[in-house]
Amino acid sequence: MTAITLIQGDITQQSVDAIVNAANSSLLGGGGVDGAIHRRGGPAILAECRDLRASRYGRGLPTGQAVATTAGNLDARWVIHTVGPRFTREENRSELLASCYRESLRIADELGARTVAFPAVSAGIYGWPMEDAARIAVETVRESVRETESAIEEVRFVLFDEQAYEAFARHVR
Repeated sequence: MTAITLIQGDITQQSVDAIVNAANSSLLGGGGVDGAIHRRGGPAILAECRDLRASRYGRGLPTGQAVATTAGNLDARWVIHTVGPRFTREENRSELLASCYRESLRIADELGARTVAFPAVSAGIYGWPMEDAARIAVETVRESVRETESAIEEVRFVLFDEQAYEAFARHVR
C-alpha cells in the first residue's frame, strides 16, 4: 500500500527517487517550483529538457502530460515534469489537473521509483484555489495507485507554506 505523507518545506531538499516539477510547457525553466528545481538541479536538467524540445516536444509539453529527465544535483534520481492547467472560472479544467498526477505516477512507476515528491501543481502562479487543488491531488493519487497496483511506496506532498499544508491535511485525513 502506498503511504501519502505531507511535509511543509522545499521540494528541492527532498531525498526521494523522483521529484515532480510543476513545469511550464516550454520545459526550459520558469518561476516558482520550476525555477527552483532548475536552479538547484543544475544544467543537466535543462540540457535534457532542451533535447526533449528538439525531439518529441517541439511545441512544448502539453498540459496534463508528464516526462522525466535526470535530477542533476538534486537528491533524487529523476525529475518528472508535468504541466498543470491554469485555473479559470469559465472552463472546468479539473480533469487536466488530475491527469498531471496520474501521468506523473505512471512515469514514476515505469522508471521504478518507490518514492515520489509532488508540489501543489497549478496552485501557485497558475491560480488554482488551494483547497480544490489539494482535493484533486489527494483523490487522484489515491485512486491512481489503487487502480494501477503501483509499486510506489510513498507519495510525499511537499507544501511550501502552512496554508497549503493545512489544505492538503484536510484531504489526507
